[in-house]
Amino acid sequence: MTVTEQIDQQHQEDLQRLRGFRLLDDDFLTKCFEGDPKYIQLVLRIVLEMPDLMVVDVRTQVFVENLLNRSVRLDVLATDSTGRKINVEIQRSDKGAGRKRARYNSSMMDANLLRKGEKFDELPETYVVFITEHDVIGKGQPLYHIGRYIFDTNESFDDGSHILYVNGEYRDETPIGKLMHDFSCTAPDDMYYGELAERVRFFKESKEGISIMCKVMEDMRNESLKEGMERGVKEGMKKAALRMLQAGKYALEEVAEISGLSLEDVKKLEAGQRT
Repeated sequence: MTVTEQIDQQHQEDLQRLRGFRLLDDDFLTKCFEGDPKYIQLVLRIVLEMPDLMVVDVRTQVFVENLLNRSVRLDVLATDSTGRKINVEIQRSDKGAGRKRARYNSSMMDANLLRKGEKFDELPETYVVFITEHDVIGKGQPLYHIGRYIFDTNESFDDGSHILYVNGEYRDETPIGKLMHDFSCTAPDDMYYGELAERVRFFKESKEGISIMCKVMEDMRNESLKEGMERGVKEGMKKAALRMLQAGKYALEEVAEISGLSLEDVKKLEAGQRT
């Protein structure tokens, strides 16, 4: 097969894959929701049950850095007209929507919302919304609202922090039931909400939208290839370090310098040998 034929085959495979995309696929959703706030606004008005909510800013694939520990990448981060910050995450895997994941996203948002010198009372209200393909809570409800609670007085703590799980399996004639139907649709003609159908149709049927999505898929392949190569290099470095540790002739600092690993990684390898 020639290079031209390989490229054409890859393009046809990308077009087939694009036809199967749904809003429940996070890479497709983030492209659909970037730029114009009206699409995420429609979703949030239904999910948060706030028909007057006005989204004034929306960003996708937002990297929230933690210099000392684990950073996070938010699928969608929206700001409404009152200053509320709303993180929307799409999860097809139940494992990826764990309760401590939601807690961590919430804490990372808080940690990046106040500048030095600002008072804690200025911390805006925040929402972390997980839209999941399955009913991960398992109680058959369309929505699960999670917040802090004062058990001794049977009152809400009202600290302005909210977590919501949206059951992607839920179907009925209510707005949330119709919305979850639309999130599972591959064909825009089958969707209830015209604005969402319009956006999905642009990326699936227009020349410009298809070109954008094909570029996204190409970038994803290149990133996966890069990550695979980096993992291969790291594994080679680990194997070299293990051989030196097994020889017993090198100080840990020497193993780190020769192998290219950090001293911390070498110490972990040595500890693993001892167990």
